[in-house]
Amino acid sequence: MTDASADRLHQSPLHERHAALGAKFAAFGGWSMPLEYAGGGVLREHAAVREAVGVFDVSHLGKARVTGPGAAAFVNSCLSNDLGRIGPGRAQYTLCCDEATGGVVDDIIAYLHDEEHVFLIPNAANTAEVVRRLRAAAPAGITVTDEHEAYAVLAVQGPRSAELLAALGLPTEHGYMSFTETKLDGTEPDGTGTGGATLTVCRTGYTGEHGYELVVPAERAGAVWDALFAAGEPYGLRACGLGARDTLRTEMGYPLHGQDLSLEITPVQARSGWAVGWEKPAFWGRDALLAEKTAGPRRRLWGLEAVDRGIPRPGMTVYAGDATVGTVTSGTFSPTRKIGIALALLDTAAGLAEGSTVEVDVRGRRSAMRVVRPPFVQPSVK
Repeated sequence: MTDASADRLHQSPLHERHAALGAKFAAFGGWSMPLEYAGGGVLREHAAVREAVGVFDVSHLGKARVTGPGAAAFVNSCLSNDLGRIGPGRAQYTLCCDEATGGVVDDIIAYLHDEEHVFLIPNAANTAEVVRRLRAAAPAGITVTDEHEAYAVLAVQGPRSAELLAALGLPTEHGYMSFTETKLDGTEPDGTGTGGATLTVCRTGYTGEHGYELVVPAERAGAVWDALFAAGEPYGLRACGLGARDTLRTEMGYPLHGQDLSLEITPVQARSGWAVGWEKPAFWGRDALLAEKTAGPRRRLWGLEAVDRGIPRPGMTVYAGDATVGTVTSGTFSPTRKIGIALALLDTAAGLAEGSTVEVDVRGRRSAMRVVRPPFVQPSVK
């Protein structure tokens, strides 16, 4: 990507730091984001997260805030998961579904502050649409604010992530999918003294490893990034790009919106029904999803692992004998397993089950794949 093309995209507040590290940039969701870094590359960055600690700039992720009397109840009546299952200080994976079809507008992490305050992290390209739908449905007194560029998000992931954050005096002992607000000294504008940046530390991530996501005011992001790297060498810290983020999440079977979830792919088809509050009286797409769940979906997301040396990629066709039975939605080489792996939507009428063998058309050659249930690598996230 040339500098000229990058200028037409949104840039992270850390863009210049990425450039200084020799980042290769790519367009993602309307943003120019680091794909990988010089001296590392996807394989080394992937290994750093599985074995030590890596930091990702994921500031392209959206940020929206819903406030006002009954804000949590309002969000709960719109999004799929049940906020009633958690309390203040907890985060929850949830889905914004289309009312008519049940297709997925976006998948979101919701931070429940209290009954009058919910902070949402949608995907970059979908933030405006999620905000639009919430605003259109919001009753008087409920405010929905798009704060996309007001905050940066840094994902600190890996088995040594807690050690690194503890070395900076940040909290690490809170449970999975919980968050706390704190300050990081030395991250005020002049870089001295106390009373530094206020940030949210959440025990979440997209890698399958123990990790944290830091939500930081955009103007303080550089200072927080610098603090992480100043303390990170003893823990094997490495900057990681979206290439490694994709291989890591695919090994865990985590869906990517636009590929494994979309307006055409429902939570029932994508095996994301665990993120649906089926007993709730109302959420967008409820009737359509209940009907699909009762009838059974026409296709379902499975994992595929290569029996030979084939590397599946999104969009490749899946065969059982001479019959076309599905399509790869996500596919990559697994750096951990050293084989090709994929997520694929397979027709339920084909009668495929765990252990079945299929073939994927990999650039004109049939490659044998085994049908499996993800994850492909044992998670350590909790």
